[in-house]
Amino acid sequence: MYHYHCLNAISEKGLEKFSASYVRTDNMGEAEAVLVRSAAMHDMEFSDKLEAIARAGAGVNNIPLQKCAEQGIVVFNTPGANANGVKEAVIAGMLLASRDLVGGINWVQSERQNELIAKAAEKEKKHFAGCEIQGKKLGIIGLGAIGVLVANAAIHLGMEVYGYDPYISVDAAWNLSRNIKHITDVDEIYRECDYITIHVPLLESTKKMVNRDAISKMKDTVVLLNFARDLLVDEEAVVEALRNGKMRRYVSDFANPTTAGAKGCIVTPHLGASTEESEDNCAVMAVKELMDYIENGNIKNSVNYPSCNMGVCSGVCRVAICHKNIKNMIGQFASVLGESDLNIANMANQSKGEFAYSLFDLDTMVSEEAVRKIREVEGVLKVRVIRK
Repeated sequence: MYHYHCLNAISEKGLEKFSASYVRTDNMGEAEAVLVRSAAMHDMEFSDKLEAIARAGAGVNNIPLQKCAEQGIVVFNTPGANANGVKEAVIAGMLLASRDLVGGINWVQSERQNELIAKAAEKEKKHFAGCEIQGKKLGIIGLGAIGVLVANAAIHLGMEVYGYDPYISVDAAWNLSRNIKHITDVDEIYRECDYITIHVPLLESTKKMVNRDAISKMKDTVVLLNFARDLLVDEEAVVEALRNGKMRRYVSDFANPTTAGAKGCIVTPHLGASTEESEDNCAVMAVKELMDYIENGNIKNSVNYPSCNMGVCSGVCRVAICHKNIKNMIGQFASVLGESDLNIANMANQSKGEFAYSLFDLDTMVSEEAVRKIREVEGVLKVRVIRK
């Protein structure tokens, strides 16, 4: 029997995917698996029993990834599960920035008691006029799960789409419309596009990537959209550009004192993935990732350990080892197993940065003594035995 703990409210459509072998617990200390959305985990202590954490969403800034990796705790996220919700929010953002629908709605609200509102509207509507997005150039920085969906949707809306992603995956490339222009120099997007939307992860290398220099290359009529992370943009520079007429609109999904109420800013309270469908999809994916790891030792969509998949155990048992990515680890594991008269039926080893992961399927049950010796190998962080 396995135990899981929820740090936030998790969709029941996801939780119901757990088999009868899983029991929910209110005590995180007795859980092998934890599901989380936005709860801050950096100051938490983790028990030796905890094997994995699944973030029902893409961002993992609330989870201490290095600390977890060093304790042999695999952290998963759910890339793409909320992509459609964010895509629709981006399209809505473009429309809100192009047509002053918000201004028009607010005017109607202010005139709600005016019996002549219909006549007055015919005079006032010119103040809320805008432009259409059909035929305009959209630049997409980052062609991951969300960027690809935005790109394809924009093509169907009649936009001319430029895509920039030097690290585009094979899967993303296959899903991308052939009508999208793949750009190798992001400056071309800054110079040419009427709308620019960002869909890259927040890293040290991407922090404030849209800065004063980038803005200086853009059209004065550009609309910048940010539904990824607020720190990707130098928002002080954006507010200054809006004030000086160097940018038309900034649409952000991250409310903060810099942009809230600022001229030309359309800010929503982090609504991109706030749909029932997104929450359901994220929860379902998170639960499936946890179950596959707990029951089979397979890793998919981890942010601190490498992907590694050997399917269902082909032997009598499977030994799963989280360890440092240093030389001769596999040789030491094989020596311990060989000295214990254990035959390796199948194996896999993958690495990611300073951490690595190994799986061994054995023809006979591994002994406690052999497991103890593996744990004593320098660089080993956690060992699990998974029975067939």
